[in-house]
Amino acid sequence: MEITQHKTVAKAEQRSNWRRYGPAILKYALLLLVGWVFFVPLFWMASASLKDLREIYTFPPQWIPANPRWVNYVDAWNAAPFGRFYLNTLVTTAIGVGAELLFGTLTAYAFVFLPFPRKNLLFLVLLAALMIPIQVTMLPNYLTVAELGWLNSYPGIIVPGASVAFGTFLFRQHFLTLPREILEAARLEGAGHLQLLRLIVLPLSRPIFVTVGLIALVNKWNDFLWPLIVTNRIDMRVLPVGLAYLFDQEGNSQWGIIMAATIFVVLPILIVFAWAQRHIIAGLTAGATKG
Repeated sequence: MEITQHKTVAKAEQRSNWRRYGPAILKYALLLLVGWVFFVPLFWMASASLKDLREIYTFPPQWIPANPRWVNYVDAWNAAPFGRFYLNTLVTTAIGVGAELLFGTLTAYAFVFLPFPRKNLLFLVLLAALMIPIQVTMLPNYLTVAELGWLNSYPGIIVPGASVAFGTFLFRQHFLTLPREILEAARLEGAGHLQLLRLIVLPLSRPIFVTVGLIALVNKWNDFLWPLIVTNRIDMRVLPVGLAYLFDQEGNSQWGIIMAATIFVVLPILIVFAWAQRHIIAGLTAGATKG
């Protein structure tokens, strides 16, 4: 009888412990699984960039290179004009991100703080632009860029991508959550719209500003199709297109060099993401309860 009671008590304690700790265990197990899925390809890419072809094709896989070939990075840099690719990518990304932040901030400020007719209707029209696939606009954009003489030029790469729809949406949703008392007090002190934007709105919007900037940065840094279409000179290629050019040059026989070149492309984004990740969730959840 006592043994049965002990078993019953033990089972009850197990159920109680599972109810208490089970959801947390499942949550962390899921996070570890998702993290592993993302981490393994990055680790394999970094490992393969230090291997020769024989080690890459070894089975079972050899995760740690026996004799790291740091020369792969030198060969990758010399196999294609990566200095020029970096310059083109930095210029187009910096100007493109700056334009998107500027236009998105000003447009969202107007939608939130300036009265004008049909404001909500215009905002819906702007959101409708998010539903149009980018492939639909490529031919009109290409014809326009060609007519302006912008092929193989920075304006040809940057201007068609200086969109504001997504950034405007995030900025607007965040601006709606800002305390109106502070804004009204600043207006009573004689602050104009530019002063309100510069001194109050932007300092209170740092998380969403960083979030939109990071999303724009990733999109423009990794943009492949449009720069490929609008440029045909090697000196105007950006990093993703340059990586494809290197693959065409080296083929399947130099995977170590190709992986080293891939590190050149992804490493700056990983560094920026590591710096800005603490702002991302705060920025994306800002304004989630207001419309």
